[in-house]
Amino acid sequence: MRPHSHCVSEQDTHHDRSELSVSKWFNSDKDITLAGLRGKVVVIEAFQMLCPICVAHGLPLAQNIQRAFSSEQVVVLGLHTVFEHRDAMKPVSLEAFLHEYRITFPVGADAEGKEAIPKTMEAYQLRGTPSLLLIDKAGTLRTNHFGDVSELRLGAEITTLLGEALEKIT
Repeated sequence: MRPHSHCVSEQDTHHDRSELSVSKWFNSDKDITLAGLRGKVVVIEAFQMLCPICVAHGLPLAQNIQRAFSSEQVVVLGLHTVFEHRDAMKPVSLEAFLHEYRITFPVGADAEGKEAIPKTMEAYQLRGTPSLLLIDKAGTLRTNHFGDVSELRLGAEITTLLGEALEKIT
């Protein structure tokens, strides 16, 4: 079954996940690892540049999170996860897209999988785009939102994760 971005749902996962499988990072001069971000809340916005909901809602939401929270506490990452229209969404196109939409947070290009589903998308069992992942300070995936997410709800979830003591959640 192909991923779709038409429904809105959320699943509370509470378990560790693997590192992101990224073939190339944009807006970063180094490779980024989730292990290297321990101690911070990590927000990952999984998107496709040809996904209307991603462009209208998901990416602006990620930009708002980046502006609202200190980068010392919350790290926003993008994950360009292409499962359709692959020929139109090459790295050169993504680079131009990020420039035109003024996306300044780091964006990783999800590595191609054996089938049509990219590696990170499969590992995190993403249902489509946009998807937003919240990872706590200990590196545990806490929430996987799919579709349109309420800014108020997301702000409350991030604030809750920021309030948790690191030793309490490890």
